[in-house]
Amino acid sequence: MANLLIPAAERNLTPDEVEALDRRRRRGQLFLVICFQCIIVSTLLTLWSGQDLTYSPGWTHPIAYWNMMTAALAIIFGAAGIHLRRGSNEFISY
Repeated sequence: MANLLIPAAERNLTPDEVEALDRRRRRGQLFLVICFQCIIVSTLLTLWSGQDLTYSPGWTHPIAYWNMMTAALAIIFGAAGIHLRRGSNEFISY
């Protein structure tokens, strides 16, 4: 009997195709880890962004810009990680 936990498109893959699939899913997991690290850094930077926006003169707001960049990177890496991990029905931590 076929393993019904494996999607139908992945049941008859060659060993090389399985390797490529595993590489893709590992890269997706890596991108999700980077996403969560960016979320942590962005959360910590939020503490200083208000002060930076209040006291820095003119357009000089390096912490606020850094906060916006890490939040954008978290969104980008999160979307890419979810896209690359599609089809996986297990949680892998490595």
